[in-house]
Amino acid sequence: MTVYDELVARGLIAQVTDENEIKELINNGKATFYIGFDPTADSLHVGHFMALCLMKRLQMAGNKPIALIGGGTGYIGDPSGRTDMRNMMTPETIQHNCDCFKKQMERFIEFGEGKAQMVNNADWLLKLNYIELLREVGACFSVNNMLRAECYKQRMEKGLSFLEFNYMIMQSYDFYYLFQHYGCNMQFGGNDQWSNMLGGTELIRRKLGKDAHAMTITLLLNSEGKKMGKTASGAVWLDPNKTSPYDFYQYWRNIDDADVLKCIRMLTFLPLEQIDEMDKWEGSQLNTAKEILAYELTKLVHGEEEANKAQESARAIFGGGAGGADMPTTELTEADLEGGSVDILTLLVKTGLCPSKGEARRNVQQGGVEANGEKVTEFGRSFTAEDLSGEGVVLRRGKKKYQRVVLK
Repeated sequence: MTVYDELVARGLIAQVTDENEIKELINNGKATFYIGFDPTADSLHVGHFMALCLMKRLQMAGNKPIALIGGGTGYIGDPSGRTDMRNMMTPETIQHNCDCFKKQMERFIEFGEGKAQMVNNADWLLKLNYIELLREVGACFSVNNMLRAECYKQRMEKGLSFLEFNYMIMQSYDFYYLFQHYGCNMQFGGNDQWSNMLGGTELIRRKLGKDAHAMTITLLLNSEGKKMGKTASGAVWLDPNKTSPYDFYQYWRNIDDADVLKCIRMLTFLPLEQIDEMDKWEGSQLNTAKEILAYELTKLVHGEEEANKAQESARAIFGGGAGGADMPTTELTEADLEGGSVDILTLLVKTGLCPSKGEARRNVQQGGVEANGEKVTEFGRSFTAEDLSGEGVVLRRGKKKYQRVVLK
């Protein structure tokens, strides 16, 4: 199976231009491709994870990735999939976020001479002369076509700022610049970026002629990535200080049955033959598939040691025990104890398992709270300093929310 065929078999490809030429370049390790990452936070998250795995996969096949950090486009903000305008970031915040991204990307991509490159579009976008840009680039874009683009449709009803309207031109210029200065002949992106990305392909051909071989591939990244990238409690980050390896593991361990094989196929590096066998699994076997998915992805992001710790902790919990050294932990001090103890409602709020004592009370009343594997039935249930010493107390709210409470 060729590299391109494997991308198709893993369910990654959405739309392409020049498919035959794309196959030729990718399969022979001749693609120099870029994927863009706008620095809207100080950590990448699960929504970026698919792109990072793709870059790793293609680099392993001899192709050269360019990680484009949107230090320049970050001044504007991508309107795709947005119903409102993004918050404006300061230059200092944008630079800080860019620095954080590179550290995380280095776990996936090998940077260096002749290998992957990281570039920042602030290096060329911030130097552009506005009149020159209008004459050289603006003349290549039809406003009628731009207004029909999916990335703008959602914003047209509520109002699309001229600032955001320029995003397509900026992104197109990125590909044009990378093609000329870095030999970049291919761009990848989420399937909701098709219009933006076609703009870059067309700009290159209009400016440099039909023989300028620039190709676009959109992947089933954004629809899946956005669905996977958030939980009820917020984004699932790749930074262990924002989402612990245990919580990262648990996120994948608790994924819906209908999604587990799709995620294994898209995100892991397990052989397709092995995954095809897993397609036959059902019932309790799907829990095994979820463990495999969670372990493989946690190992990829946080390393084998952290993946082992997270798996051991999860198995200890779901096996009915109170073990698990890597479990999220809340540390209390003597000052948190009143009269030498602390009640269950207070603990549920302090651990973040419940947002308020009212919500904590409802969970206890409905039988959804356990302490060290035993159901809590009384609102006045309290825990002493002795209870919280050593291994502490493991609280569970519902089926999937756990927290260890210990006394410092």
